[in-house]
Amino acid sequence: MITQLPESEGATIGIMVTGKVDQAEEEKWISTFNALIAQHDKINVLVLIDDNFDIGLKAAYEDLKWTFGHLKHIDKLAIVSTRRVIKWLVEIDSPFAKMVNIEEKYFDVNELNKAWAWVKSE
Repeated sequence: MITQLPESEGATIGIMVTGKVDQAEEEKWISTFNALIAQHDKINVLVLIDDNFDIGLKAAYEDLKWTFGHLKHIDKLAIVSTRRVIKWLVEIDSPFAKMVNIEEKYFDVNELNKAWAWVKSE
């Protein structure tokens, strides 16, 4: 399940991902992100990942396909989680993100306010 966080504003959107995410839900959120890009061109995204997060194969494929097709529209990406594997993945991915002009940073759940401040900063 994906829900929008109330701190979202302007070109910055925050989502919380918990439990199982299926293809229908992924497509709904792709539409939300597309609308935000149409309005602002460049967006900032905060993703809060719950410990129970699970994504179906088709949903994961749609997510990756959309992401690679919209790299030029993402300015900052904050990933917030307690899962060590997520932290490692961000550490591996962030140099590649930087190559396409995306700032990507991992935050622990107890740093959620810090993550919001960072993703909303100029």
